[in-house]
Amino acid sequence: MRRRLLAVLMVLMGAAALLLCVPLADAYARGRTEHLLLQRRSEAVRFADLADRMRSAADRAELSAEIGRYAQLYGAGVVVVDSSGATVARAGTGPAAEAATDAANDDSPRVGTSDGADARRRALTGRSTDRLPTLRPWGPRTVVLAEPVGRDERVSGAVLMAVPTEAARRDVTVRWSLIAAGAFAAFAAAALVAAGITRWLMRPVLDLDRAVERLTAGSLNARAVSDTGPPELRHLRKHFNTMAEAMADSIGRQRDFVADASHQLRNPLATLVLQLENVEPHIAPGPGLAEHGRALDEAERLEELLDGLLALARVESGTAELGEEDVSRAVRERVAAWTPVFRAAGVDLVAADLAEGLRARTLPDAAGRVLDALLDNAVKFVPRGSRVEVRAGREADGSTAGPAGPAGPVVVRVTDDGPGVPEEHLPLLLRRFTRSPEHQNVPGSGLGLAIADEIARISGGRLDVGGHEPHGLMVELRLPASG
Repeated sequence: MRRRLLAVLMVLMGAAALLLCVPLADAYARGRTEHLLLQRRSEAVRFADLADRMRSAADRAELSAEIGRYAQLYGAGVVVVDSSGATVARAGTGPAAEAATDAANDDSPRVGTSDGADARRRALTGRSTDRLPTLRPWGPRTVVLAEPVGRDERVSGAVLMAVPTEAARRDVTVRWSLIAAGAFAAFAAAALVAAGITRWLMRPVLDLDRAVERLTAGSLNARAVSDTGPPELRHLRKHFNTMAEAMADSIGRQRDFVADASHQLRNPLATLVLQLENVEPHIAPGPGLAEHGRALDEAERLEELLDGLLALARVESGTAELGEEDVSRAVRERVAAWTPVFRAAGVDLVAADLAEGLRARTLPDAAGRVLDALLDNAVKFVPRGSRVEVRAGREADGSTAGPAGPAGPVVVRVTDDGPGVPEEHLPLLLRRFTRSPEHQNVPGSGLGLAIADEIARISGGRLDVGGHEPHGLMVELRLPASG
């Protein structure tokens, strides 16, 4: 958003600079053209007076001398014609003289002399040149102006002057360069101001965005700290922090209640289990003993449930800092620890393609704790004679984990070839207290995967559950790579 806002401001400032400097540059070009016209027209009027007073050969010689000196001094071309268009006097050499001569001839085919021919016709009718083409850095290189000899009905000819515009165009070029430099400097200064304003406006917005992101990720201590920006955004920051405080307080009270309730219930429940075990020798064999056994099993299951709730509350409310964990080592150790348990259950546990040097930034021992939950689930629900496989690597192409690959999330994958779970039940496996219908009688609280998912989430990763071909279950733990 900051870049878009800055782009809009830059476009508006650029348009404003163009709208200011283009008319200014055009106005100067027109003014310089008018100045050139006034300068050269005064000379043309003087030559017209000399031509009007011309009566003898001496007067003609004086006129020729005057226009010759002028043409030599300014590099111009001057032609004096009579009322019939015949040339009376001519001075100058080069392109300017050719332009003046072409303007004196109606039938001249030279490109660009139409303005000069028109000026000659106007002068022969008693009208002076009152307008020249606007001078710009690229042209025109020569302009033609005409002044009538005599006045009104006594017009006896015209003075045609072809004037080089190099000096005037150089002035226009210099002034346009100064205008462009001033416009660029103003634009650069305005851009710096716009960047500062944009940063001032967007800093509290970005701070709020980061705070919301941290809050969404589970960091209930996240707050917006920026105290800059307009008053409306400062009020928004204040209200957001108030809301975050209230939400963190509410969630904290809920977690504390769960933890306190679980902890307080454990003692009387442990006493109840102990009493049930003490009563067992005094119950005669029969239906009563069977009911006693079922009651003891339910009490033990309730004890496991309270332990799970307490563990979940500790994970959710934990304030441990994220640190670096050697995932490769954690996977090897947990697989070695669980191998005897799987062997006793008649299930083959295999570690395949365990990459070395896998390090992730997680909660303390997150990979080991999550893998314990996954292997505990597998040993409970996978039937005898099945195979459970553990792999660890980096995510190389966004979908697979192998023993080697480019830097990416660390992936620990646990798969089995058991009966699996129906596809419609897969999204429910990470919910608390959720169990598939066919596994309702298996010991457990239904919190193992939920706790593992919470550990993965707080560590900045995630836990994914899916089917395994041709049959079975696949669970993937993704953790952010260290560094």
